Amino acid sequence: MDRQLVLGLGGTVDYELRWDSAVLEQLVHAHDVRMDELTTTAPIVDERSLLVAILAFAADGIGAERFVASSEVVERFAAHFAYEVTLGGTGVRAGLVLDSLGIPSVQHLVSIDDNVRRLLPDRITIVSSAEGDTLDPHLIVQYPAGAHVRLADGEVVSPGANRLIFANDPPNRTMAIAADLSDALADASAFLISGFNTMQDHDLLVRRLSELLTAMARLAVGALVYYEDAGFYTRTFAETVRARLLPHIQVYGMNEDELQEYLGRAVDLLDPAQVAPALEEIHRLIPVPALVVHTRCWALAVGPDAARHREALESAVRVAATRFRLGDGFTAADAAETAAMDRHAGGVALVRAIEDAIPDAVGVAAFSLDVASPTTIGLGDTFVGGFLAAHARSGEQQ
Repeated sequence: MDRQLVLGLGGTVDYELRWDSAVLEQLVHAHDVRMDELTTTAPIVDERSLLVAILAFAADGIGAERFVASSEVVERFAAHFAYEVTLGGTGVRAGLVLDSLGIPSVQHLVSIDDNVRRLLPDRITIVSSAEGDTLDPHLIVQYPAGAHVRLADGEVVSPGANRLIFANDPPNRTMAIAADLSDALADASAFLISGFNTMQDHDLLVRRLSELLTAMARLAVGALVYYEDAGFYTRTFAETVRARLLPHIQVYGMNEDELQEYLGRAVDLLDPAQVAPALEEIHRLIPVPALVVHTRCWALAVGPDAARHREALESAVRVAATRFRLGDGFTAADAAETAAMDRHAGGVALVRAIEDAIPDAVGVAAFSLDVASPTTIGLGDTFVGGFLAAHARSGEQQ
């Protein structure tokens, strides 16, 4: 029997909002939002506080994931805009990428409804802990570079494109582990772990981690365990997850926002004098065989096993760039076309400098793409899918 890729732990139904400055300005006027009220840290309890958070994040040009008081807040806000219903969650989006490249996978889900049944490809097999249909949509806000929103006393201008996620998702917050996950893992060549960031009950988190480790005992020797970080709603929970899972993880991935949140400082992604110590510091905190940081300029891995994953980094960067320029529905041929495009010059120089400065570092520069309407949603998830695609292809060649 062929070894399979198992992806988890929870999927989502996403409302991908179409950015509309005019609608946002109407809402600003209706709620009388002022510049000095913009904050990224206040609780999101209603439509007004959600609007304030979106504007504050856009003004800073950063991406984030935040908890909202109820799914009703998401539904009410989304109703003002045109939006597309898609599937999300790191595991699901990685699975969709693998499917587009012709690679099957097994997806562990904690919730399901007709949207999931309609949108999930046949090549993805489901293992689910859901006991019935539920819908708790995630609001995905993708803002472009230079987006303008006028307020009565000023103007928000986004310095770069990024994405925001807002949700209240009880199934993902509970993160029940399917009883048959262990059977799926017995035939797995790789296992992707993500999603604990949405949990808010520490005792329940500890129990789920114990259940997961029991299921992972069925993994074959040599199976790859990839853990993708995310914006934890309760940051201290990340320490609990690391304490229990790190001994079992071969590759630990994160994006630039998560890197800087861990470090508690901004990092100039094109300055080797800032990036090198940042990588060394984060690897001391997370001492895994291969720590991967993926950004808009480059992807780098550090650690004793980093060199083993150079081809996977290349695949991941290429596939993520393809989604950036084409959105959903790209093919293996589209990804191959991306490979011939120009690289980010600053990224090339940065990777060269880091590989010279850190003995076990390997990296790949991102692509330099001029796209009128880029897709910033799901790029990290797509990166993971591209990384695992290289793992799957290497397994086929053995």
